[in-house]
Amino acid sequence: MKALVTASSLVLLLMGFSAVLSPSQVDAQQIPDLSSNGTGWNGGGDNEFTPPMSGPGPVQSDPAHPYISNFRAARTGEKANWRVADLTNPILKPWVVEALRKVNSVALDASKTLFTREARCWPTGVPAMLLNPGRLFFVQTPKEVRILQEADHRVRRIALNQPHSANPRPSWYGESVGHYENGDTLVVDTIGMNDLSFVDSYRTPHTAQIHVVERFKLVESGRALEVDFTVNDAGAFNTPWTASKRWRRIAGTLQEEVCAENNADYFNYDIEPMPTAAKPDF
Repeated sequence: MKALVTASSLVLLLMGFSAVLSPSQVDAQQIPDLSSNGTGWNGGGDNEFTPPMSGPGPVQSDPAHPYISNFRAARTGEKANWRVADLTNPILKPWVVEALRKVNSVALDASKTLFTREARCWPTGVPAMLLNPGRLFFVQTPKEVRILQEADHRVRRIALNQPHSANPRPSWYGESVGHYENGDTLVVDTIGMNDLSFVDSYRTPHTAQIHVVERFKLVESGRALEVDFTVNDAGAFNTPWTASKRWRRIAGTLQEEVCAENNADYFNYDIEPMPTAAKPDF
């Protein structure tokens, strides 16, 4: 079931603010407009990060087993497969290599399935939330930005112009603070994540030390949004590494996409269960 949500009702329902100012009402010269006029951002169906032109970059597909998505297979006639990580990436600590080696063995086993955890309704953390091929929406207020992912109601909260708290309680999306730069960029600094998520679609693990800095920038005269980010986690990676992701501006409303209601195991796949809570989190 899908339900349309207008931009105005979205703000009232998710923000709970008595008054929300648009970027143009605050200072159009300093704040990039990521949210007005029914703007959403389409990820284009690609669950991969773009590596940097040079320097350390994200885990990518093993050259010996290139990833073929269902979309590509339908277009080209190739056989679809699961992702197999390139274990030679020099950013990886030995324990991360071994963790990925186990995942690769499942991916290469024709009798096994290996959906992304996101496909099974698990929170994705940062930066993996950027990988969803569906739509992102932004809600901008003078004190906070919220990034809304259409798939499964995922929400990130970014406090503006504030320092991090001294000891943030670990959570799936961590504690994010941000500020605007140059009239076209939102800078977001995230710490305080738990170690239960992965950083990418290959199931690359991380530790609770992970620190991610993202720069969301309007490009192509505002027709596209690009994020360049840096991941620093001395417990999992030998060096900080960078990557990017791009979305296209689209017009439309946020649709309700409930993951659990449409995710029954009809075909008896050997896959991890969907997340459940032992008690309410409020």
